[in-house]
Amino acid sequence: MSLLPELRYPTVTELVRAARALAAHRPGLCSLRQIGASRAGRPLHLLSVGHAERSVLVVAGAHANEPTGGATLLALAERVLYERSLRGDTSWHFLLCADPDGARLHVTPAPRTLLDYHLGFFRPAGPEQPEWSPAVLPPDRLPSETLALIRVIDELRPYLQVTLHATDLGGSWVQLTKDIPGLAEPFAKSAAELNIPVETGASDAAGWPASGPGVHVMPPPGSELAYPSMPDDARQSTWYRAHLYGGLTAVVEVPMWASDLVDDPAPHPAPAAAMRRLAHRLLQDGQQVETILTEALPRLPGPEGPLLRAAKWALELIPGLAGDWGRPPPPGTTMAHVGSVDAFGRRLPLRAAAMLLRVLREADDRTAPRLEHLVVSWSEAFTERFRARWVPLEHQVEHQSRTVVAAARRARDRSV
Repeated sequence: MSLLPELRYPTVTELVRAARALAAHRPGLCSLRQIGASRAGRPLHLLSVGHAERSVLVVAGAHANEPTGGATLLALAERVLYERSLRGDTSWHFLLCADPDGARLHVTPAPRTLLDYHLGFFRPAGPEQPEWSPAVLPPDRLPSETLALIRVIDELRPYLQVTLHATDLGGSWVQLTKDIPGLAEPFAKSAAELNIPVETGASDAAGWPASGPGVHVMPPPGSELAYPSMPDDARQSTWYRAHLYGGLTAVVEVPMWASDLVDDPAPHPAPAAAMRRLAHRLLQDGQQVETILTEALPRLPGPEGPLLRAAKWALELIPGLAGDWGRPPPPGTTMAHVGSVDAFGRRLPLRAAAMLLRVLREADDRTAPRLEHLVVSWSEAFTERFRARWVPLEHQVEHQSRTVVAAARRARDRSV
């Protein structure tokens, strides 16, 4: 019997219930324990399968708006339990949800459209994100979720940490803190079989070397960043903690909605002009949200909540990012990269608007209808521009699971 619920994303409660049932079914092989608590006191659970010293750590729910990881985690745990070869000399450990507080606020477990997804959208401000907070906060101010994750990495010393992420619209890609030779082939094969485009020019990995299409290796500390205005540097995140013990981290991204416009490796005919155009639109869109926020802010009740903090954080990123995009792009900039930047430029103000809309509706503020118009029109334009098509949940999960298993097998060979 599958641990996955019907074709929708599982809630944190359902994840814990399924993990508890698995541990009760095979108590000699599986265990479930609490390894910390969120800032609001919600428990952080770790499911372990196997007892070998060599270990893989899988993290789900690091970003509240990326729900595929929870479903994938359950599928992986079930697969590891029943495929003895996966756990012969390796124990697997699954952090069910790294941010249960955030998961409570992202309220679209079964979105039908990008508009549905955004009407329930939440993604915390950078300092409140468990994996990213070390990149923007001093050690004495890290949130409890981050400290719990660091403790688990220090305890397990995994040869591989995998963190499960999901983009709203685009393609699939992998980010590695060290190369895993041979991963690109099974990754590409899985994506092709499941009709999921490979995002060859992901803006998240701009300027990173690639070991294969869609498989990006993070540049070493000290390398120049493609977008220097961005306050969070992946090389300061919890992704690098495994390096203390000779390990590495793989970040596996899958799309909820796919677009075939993000996998074109051909050189863009006029990348500088395209990037300037995208930067201009980003500033315009951000200003529209900022204008509504400025008008409504004096009327909003305090204290400031996580939705408003996150909306402000997103808006604060826009001017610097637009400036980054105005710089001359590197030679060979591809159609795929410009497409990925186009998607990101639509995504950032839309997310800020969506979270602010929830705040304004709660306050019954008179500016809410104006903002709702932006959220509706931008969601529809995003869908139309990228010809978005839903990726069946079982395909999202299967592709992410296959990629994790392939990474674990090849990283194990690398670490021997």
